[in-house]
Amino acid sequence: MKKILFFLLITLHCFAQKPQQFTTGLAPEKVGISAERLNRIEELINRKIAEKRIPGAVVYVARKGQVVMDKSFGMNDIEAKKPLKNNDIFRIMSMSKALTTTAVMMLYEEGKFTLDDPISKYIPAFKNAQILDTVYADTTYKSHPAKNEITIRHLLTHTAGIPYENPLHTKAKIPFFFSVKNEKISETIPRLAALPKLHEPGEKFTYGLNTDVLGYFVEVISGMPFDQFLKKKIFEPMGMNDTGFYVEDAKKDRLVKVYEEIGKEPGITPRPKSEWTEYPISGAKTYFSGGAGLTSTAQDYAKFCQMMLNGGIFNNKRLLSRKTIELMTMNQINDLTVWDRNNKFGLGFEIYTQKGHAKLPSSEGAFEWGGMYYTHYTIDPKEDLLMVVFFQVFPTKGWGIEKQVQQLIYQAIID
Repeated sequence: MKKILFFLLITLHCFAQKPQQFTTGLAPEKVGISAERLNRIEELINRKIAEKRIPGAVVYVARKGQVVMDKSFGMNDIEAKKPLKNNDIFRIMSMSKALTTTAVMMLYEEGKFTLDDPISKYIPAFKNAQILDTVYADTTYKSHPAKNEITIRHLLTHTAGIPYENPLHTKAKIPFFFSVKNEKISETIPRLAALPKLHEPGEKFTYGLNTDVLGYFVEVISGMPFDQFLKKKIFEPMGMNDTGFYVEDAKKDRLVKVYEEIGKEPGITPRPKSEWTEYPISGAKTYFSGGAGLTSTAQDYAKFCQMMLNGGIFNNKRLLSRKTIELMTMNQINDLTVWDRNNKFGLGFEIYTQKGHAKLPSSEGAFEWGGMYYTHYTIDPKEDLLMVVFFQVFPTKGWGIEKQVQQLIYQAIID
């Protein structure tokens, strides 16, 4: 009898384990998703394409490790009549942040630092930080000494007082997101560190170049170039073979064309070629922006999302501990909120609260982020669900389509 009970316990334990890779080919109903209701996503996307709000989209949805949607719609390049494919490559911009954060937390797990260490311990230019009082027309400024040091936790939570667009950054030649020039983060981040911050560390949520600083921090701690650390420690173990800072020549044909929506009337047009469209395939290719520089496919990014759902493991490779992921996905900003969304921020992720959840179908504790070129992901541990939605429009008047897709994914749950 004892042997039978032991066998049953082992069997139940095995079934309780999260799948380490995706399963495909089964009916969505096997994991509590209605195939009929899921088709409403296709109707929505095709309608938005017909309205000329987006050129195309790739939508990837998995529940309980089973892929229930991996589909492309519309065009990669409308003018060339080139259909969009599931494995086409997108500029994911701020979706880079989650991957950089993962790199930081992998080093954290090695005991290389604590979250409340001052960043100046590793990047000395952050010592003796100043808080900005006034910027004058000639970009001179008045400031006063900060009371506290910026910590690694402040950078991970965007509470360090480091913004994006800023005239002082422009004057100091700090790249906004990426750079096609022959420069490196080891050169630009110390210049950024020396500039005054907008407020005392921890005082406000100020979205900005914090994660770019963390990319350089990874270089300092690991002794490896940041791009190589991501490749060797995350992308290769996860099988994310189409993710990186720059697109190889052999894959250039898969890079999705960028469109923009800037006219008085709704509707997209091709964005003129410039560094904003060509940076993944042109220029010096030496600048590794941890906050906005990566390109990827929906299929690749979904692997990362599933790793987070799996408690840190995918493809038989463990990147993080389950307890570290718990730390990353709990409120780290106390009473502050992410803009006006009523949500919180963890270490690298926006986290749904009860108030945020009330605005849109999701779950408390689900976490997400998106990219400026119109890409988005949501990871919901309670529903064991992930969604990755990729468009490629910048700028756009159409923000919100990704939320409509989310709405339709949740209405398809039937268990």
